[in-house]
Amino acid sequence: MHLVTAPLPTARTAFDGGRGYLAACTTGLPPRAARDAVIADVEAAARGHVDLAAYSATVERTRALFAQLVSVDAGRVAIASQASACAALIATAVPDGGEVLVPECDFSSIVMPFVQAGRGIRVRAVPLDALAGAIDARTSLVAFSLVQSATGAVADADAIVAAARRHGARTFCDATQAVGWLPVAASGFDAVVCHAYKWLCAPRGVAFLAVGADLQREMRPIAAGWYAGADPWISCYGGEFDLADDARRFDVSPAWQAFVGAEPALALFASLDSAAVWKHTTGLATEFRTRMGLPLPERPSAIVTWDDPDGCDLARLTLAGIAASGRSGRARVGFHVFNDAEDVELALHALGR
Repeated sequence: MHLVTAPLPTARTAFDGGRGYLAACTTGLPPRAARDAVIADVEAAARGHVDLAAYSATVERTRALFAQLVSVDAGRVAIASQASACAALIATAVPDGGEVLVPECDFSSIVMPFVQAGRGIRVRAVPLDALAGAIDARTSLVAFSLVQSATGAVADADAIVAAARRHGARTFCDATQAVGWLPVAASGFDAVVCHAYKWLCAPRGVAFLAVGADLQREMRPIAAGWYAGADPWISCYGGEFDLADDARRFDVSPAWQAFVGAEPALALFASLDSAAVWKHTTGLATEFRTRMGLPLPERPSAIVTWDDPDGCDLARLTLAGIAASGRSGRARVGFHVFNDAEDVELALHALGR
């Protein structure tokens, strides 16, 4: 087949590394601008130059960049540090005794907060391909990863959302393994969470929760602190202040340096043509998948996994200097904007293909 390599020279040259790095699905590589920003900030802090107002401005610009990436207004986006904490917030809107429907073997950070929510909330798991058909009148919420971490499978989001609407159920989508290579419109779901340290190549500790106004009214800001105030700088003490009137009421106090690195990383991805990124990443993955003799999925993915129960293929990749990963008895590689056709060849050669 013809190898599709969309022209993304700006993105590829923004990274110092990338050759042989097929592990964006584990953690992304920081672009040079993100690295430089963090180093400059730490050096300034070491000299005693710490500007909290500048940090806050950085957070707000980064929030706006994420909103742009998922095509919603920034007022719909809360900042966070982990996906599981966001899932716990969503759990507060599930009614007592309600059912949360999840795919089997989905990432635990999206499942466990509902398992541990109490109040008689029941969690039911079905195969990913059966998720839309399993939604019924019992279902209060459907929680699922848009792209499965263990397999790279892309969920049929349109079918899931349509079925949820028919039955009056909410949708909570984890887009951590999607945003950055797969175009995502957060407005199509009641809530979307994304940790930015994978495909958005930001430092770990920067996550976002995009949540619609209707669901916001049903959620409880159980983690509210000073940064959840209408004006964080006058809500630093006590509990006698107004929370923000939009998704910012669910903010947690930001990890300053992480956001310093996240802003240039998200700015890079916001500057790219998302359709071209999707074509580039899935084109590389499809070429690799085809030459490995693996079946092509119905919905293309930038992640390729295959059975590797003894870890031999992962060991071959590692010995060849290729960064890959193993999950649930499968070897896993992911192709991102800093990869090209040479990375496909290197991986295939390491595997003897």
